[in-house]
Amino acid sequence: MISIIKDTIDQLKILEELKDNSSGAVVFFTGIVRDHNSKEKVEGIFYEAYEEMVDEILKKIENEVFKNWNIKKFIAIHRIGYLKVGEISVIVGVSSEHRKEAFEACSYGIDNIKKRCPIWKKEKMESGDSEWVEGVMINE
Repeated sequence: MISIIKDTIDQLKILEELKDNSSGAVVFFTGIVRDHNSKEKVEGIFYEAYEEMVDEILKKIENEVFKNWNIKKFIAIHRIGYLKVGEISVIVGVSSEHRKEAFEACSYGIDNIKKRCPIWKKEKMESGDSEWVEGVMINE
């Protein structure tokens, strides 16, 4: 399952979807909106994406993960819209027979989503100011 969504990401549902009787390992990364950046307190983040391109790149990343690691399941979901501090913005999950493959595949998945997917974020500060934050680099 790979997707861009506007609704809350349900970690427990994803954990259930990653379970597989032939897997001995489930690993997932959860990205959460934090309350600060390097300059000041953050109130929330607005995420925007070029959804059609993100879907295409997520499919490529998923294919690369299955090609390079012996895994059973791969899930990558990124939320868009306005998220408050403490809300989940992205989750990547992997199940496999062994932990090494699960950790490596999960790390590859989140690193490549951050590097390759056209997803932008605008931080809203407690002061009322807001600014777009650099963070996307497309290597396609």
